[in-house]
Amino acid sequence: MLMAVLSSRLEAIVREMANTVMKASRSAAITNGRDMSAGLLTYDHRLISVEESMPIHVSALDLATRPITELYDDIREGDAYFNTSPYHGTTHHADMTLCVPVFVDGEAMFWALSRSHHADTGAHVPTTMDANLRTVYEEGLHLPVMRMQRNFADQDDLVRMCRHNIRVSHVWYGDYRAQVGGCRVAERRLKELVAHYGKATIKEFIGAWIDYGKRRAIAAIREFPAGTMTYTTRHDPIPDIAPDGIPITAKVTIDPRLGCITVDLRDNPDCVPGGVNLSETCATGSCRIGVFYNLDPSVPHNQGSADRIKVRLRDGCVVGRPRYPVGTSNATMGVNDRLINAVQCCFTRLGAPHGLAEGGSEFGAFTGVCSGIDRRRPGAPREWINMILLGLSGGPGNHGHDGWVTYEAPNGGGVLKLDSVEVDEAMYPVLVHGRNLAIDTMGAGRWNGAPATEGSYESLSGDLTVAYCCDGDINAPKGVLGGREGAPTQNRKMSRNGLAEVLPQFHIEVCRPGERMLFRSCGGGGYQDPMTRDPHRVAKDVNRRWLSVERAREIHGVALTTAPNGIDYRLDEAGTMTLRADAVQPS
Repeated sequence: MLMAVLSSRLEAIVREMANTVMKASRSAAITNGRDMSAGLLTYDHRLISVEESMPIHVSALDLATRPITELYDDIREGDAYFNTSPYHGTTHHADMTLCVPVFVDGEAMFWALSRSHHADTGAHVPTTMDANLRTVYEEGLHLPVMRMQRNFADQDDLVRMCRHNIRVSHVWYGDYRAQVGGCRVAERRLKELVAHYGKATIKEFIGAWIDYGKRRAIAAIREFPAGTMTYTTRHDPIPDIAPDGIPITAKVTIDPRLGCITVDLRDNPDCVPGGVNLSETCATGSCRIGVFYNLDPSVPHNQGSADRIKVRLRDGCVVGRPRYPVGTSNATMGVNDRLINAVQCCFTRLGAPHGLAEGGSEFGAFTGVCSGIDRRRPGAPREWINMILLGLSGGPGNHGHDGWVTYEAPNGGGVLKLDSVEVDEAMYPVLVHGRNLAIDTMGAGRWNGAPATEGSYESLSGDLTVAYCCDGDINAPKGVLGGREGAPTQNRKMSRNGLAEVLPQFHIEVCRPGERMLFRSCGGGGYQDPMTRDPHRVAKDVNRRWLSVERAREIHGVALTTAPNGIDYRLDEAGTMTLRADAVQPS
């Protein structure tokens, strides 16, 4: 009983941290889209709780705090450490990470950690992520574990350095202060918790809680048969960087006897000369994510369960440990999403009900980094920059479930949120003309992948710069076990005369007044043969306007007739039986 109470108390502390950061931040990507996370670790770097956080942000948090104790021998109460270096335990340089040591009666007991995706890092182009940023020297400001606070006060010289190297620095500073606030809230709550229950009880609980995570993970792994599976997916070609694309292979070995799963990534290409290489944190975390997606979701995500997933990496590998100063600005997406897909799809080699199809990727024009000059208000023009989350990609089908519409990408798994159109239009000089689910974009299966999102937007104040790196135009999310692939992404621009041109996948586009950015995200891959889908589900998809009558007939073998209201459709059972019988006849 006490374990349940204390684990819930720690989850509540993490939620309070996250709510503090969201409510106090200034950029819409954090306050509106929730591109941020919070977590608690022991002082000796064991993960305790990461409630409702972005999976890629928190699946390898132990790598974020270790460099602090390695680099500083005078850590004390009132310190706060800021880190933007993917070579020192962060995911990529835009996910700025704040860590606060929590002391109780002079003893260091915890780390409170906040990780937020900031709007800008001062690169020579107005974006934090660009496949063409070949080295860290082009990515903007890197802070390899800096002590930003001493005695609970900012180090003014470091703050001044950041503010003079980052666009719209008042927004950066507000987001940074929100992270400080979140961590200080956690610090107070942890002190209160220890004061109430006593150090001995809390230490005993932490050991028991981590051991419980280990035992639950072992039990879940023992539900699988022993064996080794591989799966290969491919990132789209990137001109001048990876013109043939990047194949990503995961090799997963299940050992039920030891209650352990090993993910081997060593048989993958070397780092490429661009910003799509993974940091060690992303490579490690993504392997854990792909496995956790296949385990009982009630298994605690703490150090005990994480340690049951062994990850084998190679130095100088695109999905391994990069060699400084290779670029990693896109480390949380693109190749990273392909890696998570490869790991989760390995389990489909065991057959149904195991595994998932491939999920859609992110960072097309629907989640682009937008910037410009706002001249609408009296006074001096105001520069602005932010990632606008107007669309999310479709989730993968899996046994018993269709994909999530609000999935976003494998690295987020439904945690990142769609922006409110009204909030975006209030904060920034953009007008959104529409956003809807796109018909016939689902990866068809017995269990469908989710549909893609499509829409358009334009600037209300001068030129609008939109930077994006869109993987998924060519290699769409694949289905598994007979399922079909989801729809690919689309990035286009409509000119003043109404004509739409297709834009490059990895690109920075300037949208002039009167022009519109048009987007479509990925649909998720399907799971199992679409001819085995429940016909009543197919009819429901058509009535939702997610699926056309023609595709229902062609892909699912389902015949429909017009309902009495003249608008909707209902199942033609006899026609469906005939279509499906014809589909299985030998040619």
